[in-house]
Amino acid sequence: MSSPAPLPFGDLARLHTDVTDWFGRAARDLPWRRDASPWAVMISEFMLQQTPVARVLPVYAAWVERWPTPADLAAEPAGEAVRAWGRLGYPRRALRLHAAAGAIVQRHAGEVPTSREDLLALPGVGEYTAAAITSFAHGGRAVVMDTNIRRVFARVVSGVEFPATAVTAAERQLATALLPHEDAHVWAAATMELGALVCTARSPQCQVCPVAALCRWRADGYPAHDGPARRGQSWEGTDRQCRGRLLAVLRDASGPVPKAALDAVWPEASQRERALDGLVADGLVEPVGAGIFSLPGT
Repeated sequence: MSSPAPLPFGDLARLHTDVTDWFGRAARDLPWRRDASPWAVMISEFMLQQTPVARVLPVYAAWVERWPTPADLAAEPAGEAVRAWGRLGYPRRALRLHAAAGAIVQRHAGEVPTSREDLLALPGVGEYTAAAITSFAHGGRAVVMDTNIRRVFARVVSGVEFPATAVTAAERQLATALLPHEDAHVWAAATMELGALVCTARSPQCQVCPVAALCRWRADGYPAHDGPARRGQSWEGTDRQCRGRLLAVLRDASGPVPKAALDAVWPEASQRERALDGLVADGLVEPVGAGIFSLPGT
């Protein structure tokens, strides 16, 4: 995505005002906004990666009740984190969050660190999560760039339907230029909410968008995406589905299970063996005897 011409100052001020005013009226009442402690925000950000809010809410509620501090989580086996992750998908996130909790206890006396460098040193924390914790938990001025925010900026400012597959230097430069000097954390939350509720990927609700009059994509007649095809992720019959079935057996069991119980939930032997080997390699499953498997540490 090429770097767009900068917005005139008046339009930039209007963009900030219109988006944040809309957010004040339309923001969802989400638990990680009511309790924006660093640990609560960190849990929510791990869970929300590639996962809709509706699926995250019940798992998040159970998680923070059971493990209200990093020390509480670190004190339990990693397998319990995988079990509590349930069917959110991408369960390696649970292992990374458990590992991050252990690092927080060991290196930072049980408190989520505040510096960008210390956050980035935690397992599973990249640029986006570090910026989100800085912004949402501490009210800091950080460039937060999730999928929703990137889509809003691509359409409103750059005039294209979708951003590039990965964050580009031009995108980051644009996001930095758009960042207000005051209440940057509100701007981050507001643009994220705008992308989640109004400027959606498949069915943008331009008729209710608070910045429709400023949107370059709309003004240019909604030009179609001309980059690489955006393919939806398949699920049925995939290795991911097979892995999920195997993990479900282990999550639902009170202890180790025989391999025969795993074999029973997926008929294709070679795919099943490949998926099980992958789960063991990823640390999500442990062999605990001849033909016996369990969640890690349980």
